[in-house]
Amino acid sequence: EQLVRSYRDLMIEHFDTSSARNSDDLSEIALAVGKDLNARFEAEEFDVATLIYSQFKNVISQVPTAQQIIPASYDAPETDDADASGPLYDYEPDEERILADLLPRGVATQIFSALLENAASEQGARMSAMDNATRNAGEMIDKLTIEYNRSRQAVITNELIEIISGA
Repeated sequence: EQLVRSYRDLMIEHFDTSSARNSDDLSEIALAVGKDLNARFEAEEFDVATLIYSQFKNVISQVPTAQQIIPASYDAPETDDADASGPLYDYEPDEERILADLLPRGVATQIFSALLENAASEQGARMSAMDNATRNAGEMIDKLTIEYNRSRQAVITNELIEIISGA
């Protein structure tokens, strides 16, 4: 939301996730983003899409992560020349149709995973902030109680001094 406020003129599209109530809503948003990204990639509006999100490590630690999602990047397994003549497989339907179906789903899955990681990071940060706020409020209450008791004791002492002085 901060980026939307600051850099609205540089953004092409904005998907609001604040109304998402559960993982099904996030899944629908991820599918919409994935379809939009794939359409823009096929229209050659960009060369590389990088997903940047907070990866949940633990309650007090979130790791900023950048992951290239389009074009798909992976580390190919090393093959020997002997394995190059391995068995051939026939696919039904053909490989192009399978990839045309699986690649958009893969992009949507990566986006969905990032949205879940981001949500977990946000909840962890909120939990940590609320714990710190509770602890700070407790310390403040203790300090104010001591200050109140000291001022009350000073008033009582002054009244006793006045009574004794008057006698």
